[in-house]
Amino acid sequence: MNSAIVDIHPHIISDDESRYPPAPLFGRRSDWSKERPSTVETLIAAMDAAGVARAAVVHSSTTYGFDNSYVMDGCAKYADRLVAVGSIDVLQPDATQRIHEAVECGLAGLRLFTGGSTKEFDPSELDDPRSFPAWELCGKLGLPMCIQTGPIGLPQVTALARRFPKVAIILDHLGRPDVTDGAPYVNARSLFDLAPFENIYLKLSPRIFGDVKKEKASAETFFPRVVEAFGAKRMAWGSNYPTSPGTLSEILATAQAGLACLSAEDRDWIFGRTAQHLYPALTSGRDSAPTHDKREPA
Repeated sequence: MNSAIVDIHPHIISDDESRYPPAPLFGRRSDWSKERPSTVETLIAAMDAAGVARAAVVHSSTTYGFDNSYVMDGCAKYADRLVAVGSIDVLQPDATQRIHEAVECGLAGLRLFTGGSTKEFDPSELDDPRSFPAWELCGKLGLPMCIQTGPIGLPQVTALARRFPKVAIILDHLGRPDVTDGAPYVNARSLFDLAPFENIYLKLSPRIFGDVKKEKASAETFFPRVVEAFGAKRMAWGSNYPTSPGTLSEILATAQAGLACLSAEDRDWIFGRTAQHLYPALTSGRDSAPTHDKREPA
């Protein structure tokens, strides 16, 4: 079994604002990026302390907008352990050119940020036809696409999964489902309705590990239900460090405790092997890009 722990959702913030000036998307910088900034060096130290082998570092849109300079530079500095997941304005006519240029510089994946800590969710750009050339290119290049949205955007996610079956779509925070009603989790039906689309993957972050402790929900009834619907090979852990409070070690321990109800094999996929399938550069000795058709990951 694979023992390497891989994190697919940490962030990094530079301490040199003259070189990497903040220019947040939507004009408002996130509180966490000012209160709990983490440089790439801080992240590596936190990974070492927590026993996290590698990470796909997600660009902070609420700090830098569409300027991926720091996440690209930081990950290049530790290319043996980190890959960069950037953000490009896919509605612009030059989006495909920018994607090509970023990939040449080491970009391993993209993320669409439709809202969150600084703005209400607006999923309208997800199914905007102007974005389709960028999606087509992601399919050709084997670039996974993370989507940050809430339940309001899941109809658009469904349409994109159907239109672009070769693109691995990674749903940040599971699309923030409402799990407070408890088993069988009827309120989260829009999430489970995505299960038939085999190119949709789920990112398990601190948000869901907190939500399953509320009201009628529980880790023991929710996570086996998700595995039954999607399969652990389509689920991956992301720390959301340092956005979420706590050390990386504490965040990882909470996730491990929450998923203790699953089999060792399922946990092996969630804490490493799914991430390595999505981002092959995080796997030693594996150079080819993943395919996201109906074949199961190896």
